[in-house]
Amino acid sequence: MSTKKHSPQPKRSEALSSRLSKSASELSCANPAPNTPPPRARSAHHHTPLSVVHRTQHFFTNLKSRWQRSRSRERCPAGAVLTLPPGPDSSGTEYAGDQSSEHSTPANSPRHRGRREKDLSVSRQLSTEPVPSTSGTPAHHARPPPAELLQLEPDEGQRLREQQLRQYAFFQLRIHLKRGQNLIAMDKNGTSDPYVKFKAGGRLLHKSRIVYRDLNPVWDECFTVPIEDPFQAVQLKVFDYDWGLQDDFMGSCHLDLTALELGRTQDLVLCLRDPSKPNQDLGEIVLNVTLWPKSQEDKEQYLLKNTRLSDVNKRLKAQIWSSVVTIVLVEAKNLPAMDLDTRSSDPYCKFRLGNEKYKSKVVWKSLHPSWLEQFDLHLYDDQEQVLEVTVWDKDKQTKDDFLGKCAIDLSQLEREKTHSIWKELEDGNGQIFLLLTISGTTQSETITDLSSYRENPRDREIIERRYAWYRLNENSSGVGWLCVKVYSAKGLAAADLGGKSDPFCVLELGNARLQTHTEYKTLTPNWMKIFTFTVKDISSILEITVYDEDHDHKVEFLGKLAIPLLNIRNGEKRWYALKDKKMRARAKGNYPQILLEMSVIWNPLKGAIRVVNPKEPKYMHQEAKFKRQVFIRNVMRLKAIIMWFIEVGKILQDCFEWESKIRSFLGLLVWLAFCYYYQMWMMPFLLLMFFGRNWLIYRLTGGNQLLVPVDDEDLLAEEDDDEEADKEEKKSLKERLQAIQEVTQTVQNAIGYVASLGEAVKNLMNFTVPYLSYLAIIMLFGAMLVLYVIPLRYLLMAWGINKFTRKILRPHTIPNNEVLDLLSRVPDDETLLDCRELKPHAPSERRDARKKKAS
Repeated sequence: MSTKKHSPQPKRSEALSSRLSKSASELSCANPAPNTPPPRARSAHHHTPLSVVHRTQHFFTNLKSRWQRSRSRERCPAGAVLTLPPGPDSSGTEYAGDQSSEHSTPANSPRHRGRREKDLSVSRQLSTEPVPSTSGTPAHHARPPPAELLQLEPDEGQRLREQQLRQYAFFQLRIHLKRGQNLIAMDKNGTSDPYVKFKAGGRLLHKSRIVYRDLNPVWDECFTVPIEDPFQAVQLKVFDYDWGLQDDFMGSCHLDLTALELGRTQDLVLCLRDPSKPNQDLGEIVLNVTLWPKSQEDKEQYLLKNTRLSDVNKRLKAQIWSSVVTIVLVEAKNLPAMDLDTRSSDPYCKFRLGNEKYKSKVVWKSLHPSWLEQFDLHLYDDQEQVLEVTVWDKDKQTKDDFLGKCAIDLSQLEREKTHSIWKELEDGNGQIFLLLTISGTTQSETITDLSSYRENPRDREIIERRYAWYRLNENSSGVGWLCVKVYSAKGLAAADLGGKSDPFCVLELGNARLQTHTEYKTLTPNWMKIFTFTVKDISSILEITVYDEDHDHKVEFLGKLAIPLLNIRNGEKRWYALKDKKMRARAKGNYPQILLEMSVIWNPLKGAIRVVNPKEPKYMHQEAKFKRQVFIRNVMRLKAIIMWFIEVGKILQDCFEWESKIRSFLGLLVWLAFCYYYQMWMMPFLLLMFFGRNWLIYRLTGGNQLLVPVDDEDLLAEEDDDEEADKEEKKSLKERLQAIQEVTQTVQNAIGYVASLGEAVKNLMNFTVPYLSYLAIIMLFGAMLVLYVIPLRYLLMAWGINKFTRKILRPHTIPNNEVLDLLSRVPDDETLLDCRELKPHAPSERRDARKKKAS
């Protein structure tokens, strides 16, 4: 039906109508009065000028109907106020050309309304076009508008859509950012490193991850953002990431929320545009959006859930997960080769537990990849407890290839225990190895709840009998049993803006990892948990770390503690001071400390056999990178060991120089006697003399003579400054130094290993760890007796036969050196610094305690 404008009116009536049009339009409401004929009906028949009486009557009738609609709008509830869509004659008024007064909202102003109609037409066109599909499946088509909207005029359909949006006080926009297509190249190598920013009203809603060196990036990110004004378009801006430089703009587009159907998922393809390059094709962004309407109650609950100003009870209500599933992805074996040219694959893993997902890094060109990644998923009571694992081959050009999958039923696994799991992939496509632990339970009255725990003396007797010294053929794994009771902590640092923290505690013994639940909004958490570990090596060190739980279950470091198992005093309940990340100084806070009680029961004979066998590798360890401070420190450690040998050489040199005649004469007699009566058993005897001397010092002084290594605080103070300086280096300089860093890193680690080995020998003889020193003494006595009874030639023959026949008789044994294996259990000076305990109380508190005790 064609639409025509009104015929020219007399000047006086036109001026009067022009002056009253703005005020009348501000009093307008969405629903027209029943007694008012539509403008189109009037414009189709009135071609001749009307009389003054008819024009006056028509004007006042129109003004009366608009006044009635304004009163009906006042009776409407908040959030349901509607605006009258612009009529065909509104463009001729003064208000249509105004830049929106301060009383009009951006959604109601005619200028914004005209721009919204333009964006609406573009979005409607995009929503009706099919979305290209690269996966080989049929593309999804957006559902056409409802039939009742198609039958209405464009202005009427827009008015009803706005009316529907204004009925809700709050919205949630779920966006699935799928991929980009044919983006523009911004780097010299013909690629880009794109990422997307989502903004609304100048506020950043979401920033995607960076996809490096790809013009068709696949983000595959899902997120939900709150929307309070649906008439405000969401702006998408794409940038190219440049390290150390300003990121390059790659284009932008707008997402008009008024064109979306409420509660319905729609696939969109948005074309990128750049105002400075209007004719250039910048590519497209493919995404999937859903606009969910919410009530005022939902809005309040959302704001309450996402603010950190609520108390502990509200935070606990928001936490609905029951346990934390910690997964260490170690390695895979015998994967199929997807690249026929290189006979290899580029594998990575995907994990899914309920709605949570994790994607591992890619290991390039390998059929036996080693990832060594750790991550946490959360287990809910009302979800299916099945962990889905899939393995994929990364393909840069086409879709990634599927390699295999497996499923792990978590309901069948024991809680609060680390499980080593080898899983066969379907159809014999290889095996995958991972460590899995279910801990951090939030429910009370569990096996780890200390408040409901009652110790049974009979259970302890069973454990003591199991690890008695004479039970060597027991099938129980490990050499002992460790029990740790985590009571509470105090003096922690405030990690949140409100001056509080959300702390939880993690306990690690080798590859076993357990954790407590999170105590919200407190600096003095009261966990009251009890954990048990199977001790596989009595020389292991228990590491206890306190973290602060942040948004999206991220963590922030609060303090750490390292306790050797051989230093544990059974049943002693005491406070331990927490250290910083470098394990050299006290952690931040008000003298942070943790209250623990530990007990360890172990078999000394099985422990002795274990320490002369290869040490179990710890899968999750930080790779040592090159740092100037670490390099200098290792050089100083090596220098100290060399100086120790030089001091021994000086003593012998003094004997040769006859500076002390008595000492030189005695040294000559000892040398002549040793050379004349030398036998092979005398070499262990000389080492036993060194042990005997240090043992006397150890027993007489009670171990207080042990020199605690002095920490070089100057190097630690310089480390932070150097790290900041490294970040300011240019990209080209970093690439030039990469080759040098690889060489210096190897030298640094080699020097560190030699220094650790020398310090281990020194600490073994100094009775730093008495158990290992006594064990070394027993081994030396045994070597001395064997060398005394059996001639050396027979021992060498037996040693050669053992080495030559080892591969035939025991093909699966790991070649090792018993002496080096024993020394690997002896802590070096760095480990002693890590395990050195700090006084848990402030000096003023200790003085007050002494005064109270004296009084």
